[in-house]
Amino acid sequence: MSAATLPTNQDLLLLDTHVLVWLMFGDNRLGSRTKAEIARVGNAGDLLVSAITPWEIGVLVSKKRIDLHRDTLVWIQDALSMPGISFVPLDPEIAVASTRLPFDMHPDPADRMLVATARHLGATLVTADKALLRIAKKGHFKALNAAG
Repeated sequence: MSAATLPTNQDLLLLDTHVLVWLMFGDNRLGSRTKAEIARVGNAGDLLVSAITPWEIGVLVSKKRIDLHRDTLVWIQDALSMPGISFVPLDPEIAVASTRLPFDMHPDPADRMLVATARHLGATLVTADKALLRIAKKGHFKALNAAG
């Protein structure tokens, strides 16, 4: 899906990689208020998954940090075909922006891509990553605590 066809609603939610995994597995670490917000926004078709997420999931599986209980690509395709989810491709603007964030941030490439994507689209990043939540509290991007 091209960036031109992405939803434009201000309620866009960008799911951090662990949030997508939690959502797919019904994990209790995903808070009830967050589940309700994801359901509400998903019904409007405004849930986003970054292009970096399939890469990050593949890395986690290859390092045996997560077990999807089936083929990684099939799992990712199933996740991306869930109603309400749009795939955000990695375009040059997001890629370059991830290297030029106007605030201090750790060098993790996946997190930098997620933050750059959220900023580029004006989306709220749904995450339980404490470091990302601290940065968001400073007003650099919008975030929703996935544990909430």
